[in-house]
Amino acid sequence: MLKALRNGKRAAFIPFIVAGDPSLEVTQKIALALIDEGADLLELGVPFSDALADGPVIQTASEKASKTTPSITQVIDLVPKINRVPIILFTYYNPILKLGVEEFARRVSAAGVAAVLVVDLPPEEAGFYLDVVHRYDLKTIFLASPTTAPSRVPLIAEASTGFVYYVSRTGVTGVQDELSATLQAEVTRLRKLTDKSIAVGFGISTPEQARSVAGIGDAVVVGSAFVRLMTAHPDLEQMEKEVRSLARELVAEL
Repeated sequence: MLKALRNGKRAAFIPFIVAGDPSLEVTQKIALALIDEGADLLELGVPFSDALADGPVIQTASEKASKTTPSITQVIDLVPKINRVPIILFTYYNPILKLGVEEFARRVSAAGVAAVLVVDLPPEEAGFYLDVVHRYDLKTIFLASPTTAPSRVPLIAEASTGFVYYVSRTGVTGVQDELSATLQAEVTRLRKLTDKSIAVGFGISTPEQARSVAGIGDAVVVGSAFVRLMTAHPDLEQMEKEVRSLARELVAEL
């Protein structure tokens, strides 16, 4: 079950990792470490060869994971081992089509996935997909961004039964030195158009940035910073230590 994003006055912490990078066993260990350190939800990325919304850090991780975890069903099978908090499955639409939308919905529901974010599926084209996944009581998440026309926001919000994911900048995922100077105004405008909870992601990597975003959105999504740490530390013990340290620092600022 997908709970409310804000825990009292604190924004929710949503880390993202790529399933299968460097292996599913490591993914499981790091996922549980992130949950131990305060993750309120966990975003689990399905490896995909054409991850166009992602920057070089996540693209590289996804390419590596595609070799060790070539099937979306392997990712789905990991979920029951880590779903101590709600799991958001982050995927592109092609792996779903390959498996079959009905079979995908059946499997992810049975595994305990709380919500699905299909990054390259706009709500205008999602009618069949939404009909199927809602029959399996799966929550859906769609994206809004600085370039989203106000006229599209009601459609995005209606299709998002979980929450709206606001992309904090134009471009792809990746660590950035500073947040957009207009982010607060953008989210404020979005709130005038929907009463759905809003998670903010793309480019958030430091405790200072997390603190700023926590004052703007209902949840803070951090991905590339964790994926980069996992790549930089092939030794599992050191990897887990660094991931836990960053997670604690981020949670302390929320």
